[in-house]
Amino acid sequence: MVHLGNYLGAIKNWVALQDLYETFFFIVDLHAITLPYDAPELSKATRSTAAIYLACGIDSSKASIFVQSHVRAHIELMWLLSSSTPIGWLNKMIQFKEKSRKAGNENVGVALLTYPVLMASDILLYQSDLVPVGEDQTQHLELTREISERVNNLYGGRKWKKLGGRGGSLFKVPEALIPPAGARVMSLTDGLSKMSKSAPSDLSRINLLDPKDVIVNKIKRCKTDSLPGLEFDNPERPECKNLLSVYQIITGKTKEEVVSECQDMNWGTFKVTLTDALIDHLQPIQVRYEEIMSDPGYLDNVLLNGAGKASEIADATLNNVYQAMGFLRR
Repeated sequence: MVHLGNYLGAIKNWVALQDLYETFFFIVDLHAITLPYDAPELSKATRSTAAIYLACGIDSSKASIFVQSHVRAHIELMWLLSSSTPIGWLNKMIQFKEKSRKAGNENVGVALLTYPVLMASDILLYQSDLVPVGEDQTQHLELTREISERVNNLYGGRKWKKLGGRGGSLFKVPEALIPPAGARVMSLTDGLSKMSKSAPSDLSRINLLDPKDVIVNKIKRCKTDSLPGLEFDNPERPECKNLLSVYQIITGKTKEEVVSECQDMNWGTFKVTLTDALIDHLQPIQVRYEEIMSDPGYLDNVLLNGAGKASEIADATLNNVYQAMGFLRR
């Protein structure tokens, strides 16, 4: 389920990027299986996520939108990159350490350790200049940069030219594109934790497809405090800051306008105001989502065309790597 944090922290920014850059957006179904999952639900969730991207404003006439597993080069390049990635680099990844510690080694698949190499493949296939990332992904992007530089040094340049290639670098070394500040949405049940789809309680997040009555209930029950008035900048009131920030972003108001409107409200009044604003903002997205899901032919065509465009670029990169690494030409 795509939630409000995904939307305000990432997808909303992607919509703006498609007018500035050549963009590739894909549904990471291969990454989704790194932890236990419900196999019959995977394809449904993949289609649903694609429809949400489109409903939020990703335009298939401007950007390539596709399913990760539909471009086979992602997996093939991952394996080639794995041969040049030291295991010590992967052991340093914070997310692997945290998740494996919680689940225990016997319950963790190898994919949880190696998925940053797949992430590197996702990025390097498209000779990406910029990668929009949040704070929790900067370490993985740095790993991608290290892998690209290592493979360029091992197999690029004159070594590649001697094998009949054009020489030079096999990959561009990508840079991070840090999103605007202020779009980090926190949990509704803990203002110090990021809103997450993996949190056990669904009350901790607003999902983009939540019906009106569910949104009403979640905001009514979300964690607040007993202090009078509402304020952004009191570090002792993380939930207050989070809810005010959400209201600011979805209404498009300035911080000063929100302070002027809400500083003297009590929680009961503000929760109604926030709920109404959320419902008004999400309703057009939900309506468009239903339209897209009711026309499977349209969605299939968007994903097919997107995978076709992506494959042209990805296959060219992959063929260069095969050549530079000395494989027999197909």
